[in-house]
Order: sequence, then C-alpha cells, then structure tokens
Amino acid sequence: MEMRNDSAVSEFLLIGLSQFPKLRLSLSVLCLLMYLVILVGNSLLIVISILDSRLHTPMYFFLGNLSFLDICYTTSWVPTMLVVFLSDRKSISFTGCALQMVISLGLGSTECVLLAVMAYDRYVAICNPLRYSVIMSRVLCVHMAVWSWVTGCLFSLLQTVLTMVLPFCGNNVIDHITCEILALLKLVCSDITINVLIMTVASIVLLMLPLLLIFISYVFILSSILSINSAEGRKKAFSTCSAHLTVVILFYGSALFMYMKPKSKDTKTSDEIIVLFYGVVTPMMNPIIYSLRNKEVKEAVKKVLSKYFHLWEM
Repeated sequence: MEMRNDSAVSEFLLIGLSQFPKLRLSLSVLCLLMYLVILVGNSLLIVISILDSRLHTPMYFFLGNLSFLDICYTTSWVPTMLVVFLSDRKSISFTGCALQMVISLGLGSTECVLLAVMAYDRYVAICNPLRYSVIMSRVLCVHMAVWSWVTGCLFSLLQTVLTMVLPFCGNNVIDHITCEILALLKLVCSDITINVLIMTVASIVLLMLPLLLIFISYVFILSSILSINSAEGRKKAFSTCSAHLTVVILFYGSALFMYMKPKSKDTKTSDEIIVLFYGVVTPMMNPIIYSLRNKEVKEAVKKVLSKYFHLWEM
C-alpha cells in the first residue's frame, strides 16, 4: 500500500554536503569501495558459516544474522546516496524516502538488539560453559534472532508511519545525505510531540536497554575471566568475546557520539560524516574484525577458498 501525504510534497531533495562538491565526489568513490567490501566480506562470512559444520554454533548463527543485516542496511541507502552525490538531480520520491527510512531505521534498531543477544551468548559461553549447549538451544537462538528483527522493524514501521503522515506544507529540502528521521521531522509544519515521545521510548528500548544488558553481561564475563587461574585460560576465554566487544564499541561509540553530543550550528557536517562512519565503516569492519580475531573463521575461509580454487583449476 503506497504511503500518501496531504501536502504538496511528492519528492524530497537531499542536499547534505552540497557545499562541499569535491568532498562529495571523494566520499562517493570511498563509499563505493567500502560498499563492495561490505558485500564481499559479509557474504563470505555467511557462506562459510553455512558450509563449514564447525561453525554451526549459536555464535556463528548470530554472526550470520549480523552479516546479512549489514548487507541489507547499507544496501537500503548507500546506492541511493551515491546516485544523489554523482547526479545533477538530488531528489528521491516520497515513497522511496519512506522505504529508505523504514528499512534503514529498522535494521539499525535490529542491530542494537542483536548485539545484546550476542553479548548474552558470550555470557553463557564464558560464565556457564558446561550448560552452554543446553541453554543456547537452536530453538532459543532462532526465537532470539526473530524477536530482534521483529522488535526493530515494528518500532521502525511505527515511527516511519507517524512521520510520513504529517503535513510537510511543501517543504521538501532535506539537509542531510539520507532520509534520516530527525532530518524529516525538521520539515514538518505541525505538532510532533507524539513523534518525539515514540522516539524517546524507542531509544530507551532499542538503544539504552540493549547497551545496559551488554554492559551487565561483560561485567559477569570479566569477573569469570579474572577468576580463571591460568593465564592461557584467561587469554582463551577473552579471545572468544573480544571480537564482539570491538564491534559493540565501534557501533555504539559512533551512535552515542552522534545522538548524545551537544548540538551546535557547526556540527551538521560532522553529523553527516559520523552517519557515514557507523553506516558504512562499521559494517565493513565487522567481518574483518571477526576474521582477524578468530582462528575458526580464518581456517574456514582458507578451507572454502582452497576448495574454490581447486575446482577452478580442474
């Protein structure tokens, strides 16, 4: 069903970074290269987690979800941004803007919840290893993954609908590089109290609550690691969760810096650069981090690539 608006707005103009034409061109080339790395790296992680039976564990099941999410998230807005940057016409249709916002907001919200689920998986693996296979059953893993997607997408759908049904009174110039919800709300010419309330609730449920759960999980994890007598045992235990912790710091660090820092007139450009960082750099780094810090992934990659090249030579 196509979303309609009572105002005269049928399309939006994305003018973010338009005052820096050379910067837009440089960022386009850089983002295109990083987008290709995201597609290849995350697709490779998904493939090896399916093909290698040693990776049929809860940790890699959630990692596969994260990789698929990152591919979909960047695909929802990066190609459109590149077209806008490189073409003379900087417009996106009303429906296209709504779709971009609901998908990117939903997947970004889902990632917040999914990272908390992955932290719980690491907590059980480190703090309760003998019952790990019992607690983290396949049914529970599927339920947690499904609810991560459902929760993020429902909040996104609600926020998008409540935003796009508001009157824009002909104001269609978005001073941003994407159809970001805060940028859209600045164009609305009516009361947005309900929207702000829903966004506040969503921020608590999808951002602060998962971050709190991650923090609590790692408090218990750190306590368990420090109680291990041998240095080798502590190193091995920490290595199982270091990749996830690095991804959490990258994702939440940039997101919190974006939304929690004091606002001023001079921060708009930096905000857009930060959006590019956590929207492109973080999804690109995820497969690299998990590959470099995990022997099982490196061995699986070598195994899959050796099979591929062996078949190619035949």
